[in-house]
Amino acid sequence: MLKDKKIAILGSGTMGRTIAGGLLKAGRVRSSHLRATCRRKDAAEAFTRELGIQCLLDNAQAAAWADVVILCLKPKDLSKALEELRDKGALAHKPLVISIVAGTSTAFIENTLASACPVVRAMPNTPCFIGKGMTVVAKGSRAKATHIEMAREIFTPLGRFIELDEKYMDTVTGLSASGPAFMYVIIEALADGGVMRGLPRNVAIELAAQMTLGAAEMVLATGRHPASLKDDVTTPAGCTIAGILALEDGRIRSVLARGVETAAKVAAELGK
Repeated sequence: MLKDKKIAILGSGTMGRTIAGGLLKAGRVRSSHLRATCRRKDAAEAFTRELGIQCLLDNAQAAAWADVVILCLKPKDLSKALEELRDKGALAHKPLVISIVAGTSTAFIENTLASACPVVRAMPNTPCFIGKGMTVVAKGSRAKATHIEMAREIFTPLGRFIELDEKYMDTVTGLSASGPAFMYVIIEALADGGVMRGLPRNVAIELAAQMTLGAAEMVLATGRHPASLKDDVTTPAGCTIAGILALEDGRIRSVLARGVETAAKVAAELGK
């Protein structure tokens, strides 16, 4: 569905670069059909050198050229950018607008633009950078199934993809988008345990990271509940159950769940 579609990525930060790189690597679009934007000329030139696509300083110019406009902006910058697009008539041709801006509803984007553009809200995460990410999307009031399929083509080179109702998107942000940071803290803590027992730091980190990767793949590949997989490892009177009890003494379940809850609440406030 992306064949011959022109895509403008407004914002060339980590996720903007990741989306552009994923599309090019997967061969979904030609470099001539991609444009990006950033604020500074030197950054634009660096982006062009890195990915071989044109990077502009004018959001409206890029959007007016495109069939698909991807908003990869910070929440604090979004309102001004949308007003500029509206006031300059950059979306008069009604392109598909995809927003990855945390905490910002499709209704807010639709109302600010005051246009008939279909809007899709998306929440990818940073592992998309290596093609192991997770992207969740939700339709705005004017978006159709075909627009979701276009979003699917854009994000599937970066990892897994699912569609949900928009009411879940702030929680998705707290779990899936903030989650990698939580896992890095957990991996670091597990490695610290190995270091405390005498392992070299680099070895402990490799063991903890690969173990985490393998455990996650087991959940996805088998479709089994994590508790069931846990029981496979916890033999009676063994070392694993002893370690789990120590973790439970520290309320690890409630601490992690509350971390997601808190991140989701903050995400919901970002667009206000």
